Amino acid sequence: MADKNTTSNINLAAAEELPKAQSKFKEFVKKFMKRKTAVISLAFIVFIILMAIIGPYVVPYDPQAPDYTAMMQGPSAAHIWGTNEYGQDVFSRLMVGTRLSLTCALTATIIGTAIGVVLGLIAGFYGGIIDALIMRCCDVLFAFPDILLAIAVVAIIGQGMVNVMIAVAVFTVPSFARIIRSATISVKQAPYVEVARSLGCSNTRILFVHIFPGTIQSMIVNFTMRVGTAILAASSLSFLGFGANVTEPDWGSMLSTGRNYLNTAPHMVLFPGILIFLTVLAFNLLGDGLRDTLDPKMN
Repeated sequence: MADKNTTSNINLAAAEELPKAQSKFKEFVKKFMKRKTAVISLAFIVFIILMAIIGPYVVPYDPQAPDYTAMMQGPSAAHIWGTNEYGQDVFSRLMVGTRLSLTCALTATIIGTAIGVVLGLIAGFYGGIIDALIMRCCDVLFAFPDILLAIAVVAIIGQGMVNVMIAVAVFTVPSFARIIRSATISVKQAPYVEVARSLGCSNTRILFVHIFPGTIQSMIVNFTMRVGTAILAASSLSFLGFGANVTEPDWGSMLSTGRNYLNTAPHMVLFPGILIFLTVLAFNLLGDGLRDTLDPKMN
């Protein structure tokens, strides 16, 4: 009988929380929609993601097939963004390269976020020597500019897109660790955390069930902005020859190849550069919009 009553109380509490969660989500959407720049940025990001998903299947030309009768042609009806030094369609290569560039940036950011969040939770929750050790390691990584740190990592572990992901993930970790640590220190003083501790909950449960949800807001905003940074870093590494092979349709490698023909075929640099610029800008503006929407002081 007691078990039935307990189950009933849990179901009743869940039923009461659902409308509250729905109301908060509707309020968030309403506030977010007022920020036109962030909404436009989100629409552009959705477009880029769709391009990455369906692009390879709808491209007008094979991105790897050369056409020596149409080398370095400017934008035209046949090739809307022109062709490269092998006669390959730039638009088709950019659409296919979107998947490679986005996958690299998102994977690296997710890995860096996961490691940084765990380190931040541990440092903020336990404090003391553990906190000092983790934060000093982060300070060492912060001492290097992001791209310089990424180049150093790739130089150590070798070239290739997988190693680029690792390098970008490495410089992503410290920013998340520091932000989540600060959020953890604030959340762990909350009354419901003290109640969970007094009821005998394990530290692991308190960390990931009671404290972690309170840090998600900070994590989402930082994640959005770091994706833009990761795209820029991955493209820079490919541009410098550390990432994708120059024959692969990657945004950075296309820029690297196009610079050799800047005077004769500027479109080979122009369109990849514009796509990188707009994508990074969109993620940064979306992050700003999310931060302003989630910050009660801005509403």
